[in-house]
Amino acid sequence: MRKLLLSGLMIIFTLPGFGQAIDRFNPDTIKTIELDSTVKITARKFGIETFINAIITDESFYQSFRNMKKYTFIAENRIYTYDKSNKVEGKIYRKIRHNNDGPYKMEYLAKEDVGKLFKKNGKYQLYTVEMFDYIFMNPYNSDLVTDEPMTTSAKGKGTNESYKDKLKTLIFSPGRPIKGLPFIGDKTQIFTANMRQYYDYSYDSGTYLDSIPVYRFKVAVKKDISNSTRNGLMIKTLTTIFDKRNFAILGRYVDMKYSNIVFDFDVQMNIEMSYFGGEKLPTKITYQGNWDYPFKKEERASFLIVHKDYRLGKGK
Repeated sequence: MRKLLLSGLMIIFTLPGFGQAIDRFNPDTIKTIELDSTVKITARKFGIETFINAIITDESFYQSFRNMKKYTFIAENRIYTYDKSNKVEGKIYRKIRHNNDGPYKMEYLAKEDVGKLFKKNGKYQLYTVEMFDYIFMNPYNSDLVTDEPMTTSAKGKGTNESYKDKLKTLIFSPGRPIKGLPFIGDKTQIFTANMRQYYDYSYDSGTYLDSIPVYRFKVAVKKDISNSTRNGLMIKTLTTIFDKRNFAILGRYVDMKYSNIVFDFDVQMNIEMSYFGGEKLPTKITYQGNWDYPFKKEERASFLIVHKDYRLGKGK
């Protein structure tokens, strides 16, 4: 269980972008947006609280992953692992057709493994890659994307189910409180009155994917706070992209870095959505980061996941 917990935290925390960029494979999805102006707050009815409330209460981002179960589509997955010098140690490439025309089938169109990837027992060497495979390789069939609503409560659930709910919250709803998560505590809850004093808030107007009018809401650690305070804040940057027309969340970037006597991680992650026949569905997921904890090899990995050619499955 300890290994599962640590590996789950690893996949949630690792990608370069607005924060401290890691000089290697760097697919920054936030660059999909072209900004045209900074929006000034002129009315109480629309401002920072509008964005914060939308982030905290949103369920549609997670629902978009659940909606993939209705579609046939192509997924291209690229995974890279690195040594301490950031030289590539292993590469994984998968091109998969997720076929929902009738009983679900996962068809490999291309499959390639290069370098140090597996243990003698056939399992992945890195927990990070193992969790990636579990969460994203087959997400619509994964326990992480069930028909149940997302919750942070462990009431009435076993240890594994409770832990999976915590993973859901970290991935799909950063900023919400997460109870019972060892070592992290309330550090993900960045919108409380106490935590807000450490962050700057801003939002801009722009265009997403060349045609969709959006707001980009950015929460970032203040530049003028002390290093000790800064080091104690886990979430360094949280950027959320909102469709101006309906306030739907179309993209999310999170930059996390934290170190204590138990572990050390530096992670960035992007998730990007688009519309297909009026349905909001995931199109790109990028992750990059370093993870180090006692008595284990330091793990360095990056992922690029692209979903395309969505088509509503027959009979769905």
